[in-house]
Amino acid sequence: MNWQQAVLYLVLGILIGAIAGFFIARYVFRKEMEKNPPVTEKMIRAMFLQMGRKPSEAQIRAIMKTMGQDTTKKSDKK
Repeated sequence: MNWQQAVLYLVLGILIGAIAGFFIARYVFRKEMEKNPPVTEKMIRAMFLQMGRKPSEAQIRAIMKTMGQDTTKKSDKK
């Protein structure tokens, strides 16, 4: 084995490891986000109540929509 082959194998190994690591990390991150979403309707209700306001369902839905987390739809990407 000459030095050129060694460098080629090293570069290929790093490239394959980086690609595999990316997909594994993406899978784990999506799984965690499904299990523990960053903000839920319940949290928004609690924030409104702490501010002394009684939120309507329309306000809750509007906030969830502006945050890009419509709870009626599940993520199509899996």
